[in-house]
Formats: sequence, structure tokens, C-alpha cells
Amino acid sequence: MKSIAAGKFKDVCLKTLDEVAATRTPVVITKRGRPVATLVPYVQPARKGLSGSVLKEVGDPFGTGERWEADADAS
Repeated sequence: MKSIAAGKFKDVCLKTLDEVAATRTPVVITKRGRPVATLVPYVQPARKGLSGSVLKEVGDPFGTGERWEADADAS
């Protein structure tokens, strides 16, 4: 795994970001020779489809729970 000093990283930050994205290889950032952070490539989460995402039908999501006069006429 490649490592880079924090001071040098400041100078080449954007280039290093592009390199990590292109090569998918992490880079360890050091300060005074000690690792302080790891720059890793972003992993896009897999998109889930909507199929099967509804567990059950709730009923009337806009209902008030009260009986209305208009409901009585519809029967």
C-alpha cells in the first residue's frame, strides 16, 4: 500500500484522489512518519429494486378513521 506524508499530500491532494479512484488502491497518509489516515476508493452501494419492498398493504393511508356521510351514500 502506498503512503504519503501529510505535507506532500496537501500539495498533490487532487492528483492523489484521482489516482486512488483510477487504481482502486488505498493510500496511507502519514504525519511525522506515523499513519494518521487512509484514503480509500469509494464503493457505490448496490441499488435495490422496489420489488418486494412493501411488506403488506396498510389500508387507506389517507383515511381519518371516522365514518363520513359521503361513505354512507356510496354503499
